[in-house]
Amino acid sequence: MTQRITDLTLSVLACVAATLLSWPFWRNFEYWPESHLAWWIYFITGFVLAVYVFYVFIGSLRILFLHDTQEQAAITVKDKLS
Repeated sequence: MTQRITDLTLSVLACVAATLLSWPFWRNFEYWPESHLAWWIYFITGFVLAVYVFYVFIGSLRILFLHDTQEQAAITVKDKLS
């Protein structure tokens, strides 16, 4: 459970950083649309999707590294038995 909380926290922090980097304030509000509501919906939806993508990516990396360590351990055991 702690690992899931850590993954979610890292995902949210990465998305906050990405949102701050893409915020229109830093670009002198050049990209504001006519409807500010549409802009907020766009950012909130993008933020939620980005959190999900980061969360899945971190989980996939963990599985990838787990498979690598298991493969290395199997090779080590095989070498010791030979």
